[in-house]
Amino acid sequence: MSVAADSADIRHNLEAVRERIRHAAADAGRRPEEIRLIAVSKTMTAEQVRQAMAAGQHCFGENTVQDARTKQALIDDPSNEWHFIGHLQTNKAKYLPGNFCWLHTLDNLKLAQSLATRAARAGTVLNVLLQVNVAADPDKHGLPVKTLYRFVEDLLAGDMTRIRVRGLMTIGRREAPSAERRRDFSDLRELGNACALRFGADRFSELSMGMSGDFEAAIAEGATLVRIGTAIFGARPAQTA
Repeated sequence: MSVAADSADIRHNLEAVRERIRHAAADAGRRPEEIRLIAVSKTMTAEQVRQAMAAGQHCFGENTVQDARTKQALIDDPSNEWHFIGHLQTNKAKYLPGNFCWLHTLDNLKLAQSLATRAARAGTVLNVLLQVNVAADPDKHGLPVKTLYRFVEDLLAGDMTRIRVRGLMTIGRREAPSAERRRDFSDLRELGNACALRFGADRFSELSMGMSGDFEAAIAEGATLVRIGTAIFGARPAQTA
Protein backbone atom coordinates (compact mmCIF):
# COMPACT_ATOMS: atom_id res chain seq x y z
CA MET A 1 0.00 0.00 0.00
CA SER A 2 1.34 3.47 -0.85
CA VAL A 3 2.09 5.72 2.06
CA ALA A 4 1.49 9.44 2.40
CA ALA A 5 4.34 11.90 2.00
CA ASP A 6 6.44 12.97 4.97
CA SER A 7 7.14 16.56 6.01
CA ALA A 8 10.00 17.18 3.59
CA ASP A 9 8.03 15.60 0.76
CA ILE A 10 4.96 17.73 1.46
CA ARG A 11 7.01 20.91 1.30
CA HIS A 12 8.74 19.77 -1.89
CA ASN A 13 5.46 18.65 -3.45
CA LEU A 14 3.77 21.95 -2.66
CA GLU A 15 6.61 23.87 -4.26
CA ALA A 16 6.40 21.63 -7.35
CA VAL A 17 2.62 22.05 -7.63
CA ARG A 18 2.88 25.82 -7.26
CA GLU A 19 5.49 25.90 -10.01
CA ARG A 20 3.24 23.83 -12.28
CA ILE A 21 0.40 26.24 -11.58
CA ARG A 22 2.63 29.17 -12.52
CA HIS A 23 3.64 27.50 -15.78
CA ALA A 24 0.07 26.50 -16.64
CA ALA A 25 -1.15 30.03 -15.96
CA ALA A 26 1.61 31.53 -18.12
CA ASP A 27 0.83 29.13 -20.95
CA ALA A 28 -2.82 30.21 -20.78
CA GLY A 29 -1.96 33.92 -20.68
CA ARG A 30 -3.21 34.18 -17.12
CA ARG A 31 -1.74 35.43 -13.84
CA PRO A 32 -0.93 32.75 -11.24
CA GLU A 33 -2.67 34.90 -8.62
CA GLU A 34 -5.98 34.13 -10.37
CA ILE A 35 -5.75 30.47 -9.31
CA ARG A 36 -6.25 29.37 -5.72
CA LEU A 37 -4.71 26.08 -4.64
CA ILE A 38 -6.93 23.94 -2.42
CA ALA A 39 -4.83 21.24 -0.74
CA VAL A 40 -7.14 18.25 -0.41
CA SER A 41 -6.32 17.01 3.08
CA LYS A 42 -9.02 14.36 3.35
CA THR A 43 -7.76 11.20 5.12
CA MET A 44 -4.61 13.07 6.11
CA THR A 45 -3.75 13.68 9.77
CA ALA A 46 -3.72 17.00 11.59
CA GLU A 47 0.08 16.76 11.71
CA GLN A 48 0.26 16.45 7.93
CA VAL A 49 -1.97 19.51 7.61
CA ARG A 50 0.38 21.37 9.95
CA GLN A 51 3.30 20.36 7.75
CA ALA A 52 1.55 21.87 4.75
CA MET A 53 0.82 25.00 6.79
CA ALA A 54 4.51 25.28 7.63
CA ALA A 55 5.14 25.32 3.88
CA GLY A 56 2.75 28.24 3.47
CA GLN A 57 -0.47 26.43 2.57
CA HIS A 58 -3.63 27.65 4.29
CA CYS A 59 -6.51 26.53 2.03
CA PHE A 60 -7.60 22.96 2.68
CA GLY A 61 -10.31 20.75 1.23
CA GLU A 62 -12.21 18.06 3.13
CA ASN A 63 -14.96 15.71 1.99
CA THR A 64 -16.37 14.28 5.21
CA VAL A 65 -17.63 16.27 8.17
CA GLN A 66 -16.34 13.87 10.80
CA ASP A 67 -12.77 13.77 9.47
CA ALA A 68 -12.70 17.53 9.04
CA ARG A 69 -14.03 18.34 12.49
CA THR A 70 -11.47 16.03 14.08
CA LYS A 71 -8.66 17.93 12.38
CA GLN A 72 -10.14 21.35 12.97
CA ALA A 73 -10.36 20.65 16.70
CA LEU A 74 -6.61 20.01 16.74
CA ILE A 75 -5.62 22.93 14.52
CA ASP A 76 -6.48 26.38 15.81
CA ASP A 77 -5.28 28.80 13.15
CA PRO A 78 -7.58 31.60 11.96
CA SER A 79 -5.52 32.00 8.79
CA ASN A 80 -6.76 28.64 7.51
CA GLU A 81 -9.58 28.57 4.97
CA TRP A 82 -11.52 25.31 4.97
CA HIS A 83 -13.39 24.15 1.86
CA PHE A 84 -15.93 21.33 1.93
CA ILE A 85 -15.56 19.52 -1.39
CA GLY A 86 -17.52 16.30 -0.85
CA HIS A 87 -21.17 15.44 -1.24
CA LEU A 88 -23.01 16.88 1.75
CA GLN A 89 -26.14 15.35 3.24
CA THR A 90 -28.75 17.77 4.54
CA ASN A 91 -28.49 16.39 8.08
CA LYS A 92 -24.82 17.45 8.14
CA ALA A 93 -25.51 21.03 7.06
CA LYS A 94 -25.39 22.28 10.65
CA TYR A 95 -21.65 21.62 10.77
CA LEU A 96 -20.64 23.83 7.84
CA PRO A 97 -21.38 27.45 8.80
CA GLY A 98 -18.67 28.64 11.14
CA ASN A 99 -16.40 25.67 10.37
CA PHE A 100 -16.05 26.07 6.60
CA CYS A 101 -15.73 29.14 4.39
CA TRP A 102 -16.74 27.36 1.18
CA LEU A 103 -18.97 24.54 -0.02
CA HIS A 104 -18.09 23.35 -3.54
CA THR A 105 -20.92 20.87 -4.10
CA LEU A 106 -24.32 22.51 -3.75
CA ASP A 107 -26.92 20.84 -5.98
CA ASN A 108 -30.00 20.65 -3.77
CA LEU A 109 -32.46 23.40 -2.78
CA LYS A 110 -33.40 21.75 0.50
CA LEU A 111 -29.73 21.67 1.45
CA ALA A 112 -29.35 25.31 0.41
CA GLN A 113 -32.21 26.36 2.68
CA SER A 114 -30.79 24.40 5.61
CA LEU A 115 -27.37 25.98 5.08
CA ALA A 116 -28.87 29.46 4.90
CA THR A 117 -30.79 28.91 8.13
CA ARG A 118 -27.75 27.52 9.93
CA ALA A 119 -25.52 30.32 8.65
CA ALA A 120 -28.00 32.91 9.91
CA ARG A 121 -27.98 31.31 13.36
CA ALA A 122 -24.19 31.27 13.35
CA GLY A 123 -24.04 34.90 12.20
CA THR A 124 -21.85 34.02 9.24
CA VAL A 125 -21.92 33.78 5.45
CA LEU A 126 -21.07 30.62 3.51
CA ASN A 127 -19.62 30.83 0.00
CA VAL A 128 -21.13 28.18 -2.26
CA LEU A 129 -20.37 26.74 -5.67
CA LEU A 130 -22.98 24.84 -7.67
CA GLN A 131 -21.82 21.40 -8.71
CA VAL A 132 -22.69 20.64 -12.32
CA ASN A 133 -22.50 17.17 -13.84
CA VAL A 134 -21.34 18.43 -17.23
CA ALA A 135 -20.45 14.92 -18.43
CA ALA A 136 -23.87 13.51 -17.46
CA ASP A 137 -22.03 10.79 -15.54
CA PRO A 138 -24.58 8.67 -13.63
CA ASP A 139 -21.96 7.88 -10.98
CA LYS A 140 -21.40 11.54 -10.07
CA HIS A 141 -23.43 14.04 -8.10
CA GLY A 142 -24.26 17.44 -9.50
CA LEU A 143 -26.94 19.32 -11.39
CA PRO A 144 -27.76 18.24 -14.94
CA VAL A 145 -26.77 21.03 -17.33
CA LYS A 146 -30.36 21.48 -18.54
CA THR A 147 -31.61 22.23 -15.01
CA LEU A 148 -28.90 24.70 -14.00
CA TYR A 149 -30.69 27.96 -14.91
CA ARG A 150 -33.90 26.92 -13.18
CA PHE A 151 -31.95 25.88 -10.08
CA VAL A 152 -30.21 29.26 -9.91
CA GLU A 153 -33.52 31.09 -10.37
CA ASP A 154 -35.12 29.10 -7.55
CA LEU A 155 -32.06 29.57 -5.35
CA LEU A 156 -31.97 33.33 -5.83
CA ALA A 157 -35.73 33.61 -5.31
CA GLY A 158 -35.45 32.09 -1.84
CA ASP A 159 -34.58 33.84 1.41
CA MET A 160 -30.98 32.69 1.42
CA THR A 161 -28.96 35.82 2.02
CA ARG A 162 -26.52 33.96 4.26
CA ILE A 163 -25.24 31.78 1.46
CA ARG A 164 -23.31 33.51 -1.27
CA VAL A 165 -23.27 31.97 -4.73
CA ARG A 166 -19.77 32.35 -6.17
CA GLY A 167 -19.63 30.09 -9.22
CA LEU A 168 -19.60 26.52 -10.50
CA MET A 169 -17.76 23.27 -9.80
CA THR A 170 -17.33 20.03 -11.72
CA ILE A 171 -15.29 16.83 -11.67
CA GLY A 172 -13.66 15.78 -14.93
CA ARG A 173 -14.20 12.26 -16.16
CA ARG A 174 -11.51 10.20 -14.46
CA GLU A 175 -11.03 7.41 -17.00
CA ALA A 176 -11.67 9.54 -20.07
CA PRO A 177 -8.97 10.70 -22.49
CA SER A 178 -7.43 14.04 -21.58
CA ALA A 179 -9.19 15.76 -24.49
CA GLU A 180 -12.59 14.74 -23.13
CA ARG A 181 -11.74 15.90 -19.62
CA ARG A 182 -10.60 19.23 -21.02
CA ARG A 183 -13.88 19.49 -22.89
CA ASP A 184 -15.70 19.05 -19.57
CA PHE A 185 -13.74 22.01 -18.19
CA SER A 186 -14.44 24.05 -21.31
CA ASP A 187 -18.15 23.28 -20.99
CA LEU A 188 -18.14 24.44 -17.36
CA ARG A 189 -16.39 27.67 -18.32
CA GLU A 190 -19.02 28.37 -20.96
CA LEU A 191 -21.78 27.65 -18.45
CA GLY A 192 -20.13 29.99 -15.95
CA ASN A 193 -19.91 32.76 -18.54
CA ALA A 194 -23.56 32.27 -19.47
CA CYS A 195 -24.62 32.34 -15.81
CA ALA A 196 -22.57 35.50 -15.23
CA LEU A 197 -24.41 37.25 -18.07
CA ARG A 198 -27.80 36.02 -16.88
CA PHE A 199 -27.46 36.32 -13.10
CA GLY A 200 -24.53 38.65 -12.47
CA ALA A 201 -20.76 38.33 -12.71
CA ASP A 202 -20.37 38.75 -8.94
CA ARG A 203 -22.20 35.44 -8.44
CA PHE A 204 -20.32 33.52 -11.11
CA SER A 205 -16.70 34.58 -10.94
CA GLU A 206 -15.29 31.25 -9.71
CA LEU A 207 -14.70 27.86 -11.38
CA SER A 208 -13.63 24.94 -9.19
CA MET A 209 -12.23 22.26 -11.47
CA GLY A 210 -9.08 20.24 -11.87
CA MET A 211 -7.40 17.73 -9.58
CA SER A 212 -3.96 16.15 -9.37
CA GLY A 213 -4.15 14.47 -12.78
CA ASP A 214 -5.72 17.25 -14.81
CA PHE A 215 -5.38 20.62 -13.09
CA GLU A 216 -3.19 22.11 -15.81
CA ALA A 217 -5.90 21.48 -18.40
CA ALA A 218 -8.43 23.01 -16.01
CA ILE A 219 -6.28 26.12 -15.62
CA ALA A 220 -6.06 26.40 -19.40
CA GLU A 221 -9.87 26.46 -19.46
CA GLY A 222 -10.26 29.07 -16.72
CA ALA A 223 -10.17 27.30 -13.34
CA THR A 224 -9.89 29.69 -10.40
CA LEU A 225 -9.78 26.96 -7.74
CA VAL A 226 -7.92 23.67 -8.21
CA ARG A 227 -8.38 20.79 -5.77
CA ILE A 228 -5.11 18.90 -5.42
CA GLY A 229 -4.49 16.05 -3.01
CA THR A 230 -2.18 13.24 -4.06
CA ALA A 231 0.30 15.52 -5.84
CA ILE A 232 0.83 17.20 -2.45
CA PHE A 233 0.24 14.57 0.22
CA GLY A 234 1.12 11.42 -1.71
CA ALA A 235 -0.93 8.42 -2.74
CA ARG A 236 -3.63 7.07 -0.48
CA PRO A 237 -6.28 4.35 -0.60
CA ALA A 238 -9.38 5.18 -2.69
CA GLN A 239 -7.82 8.41 -3.89
CA THR A 240 -10.15 10.87 -5.60
CA ALA A 241 -8.09 14.00 -5.93
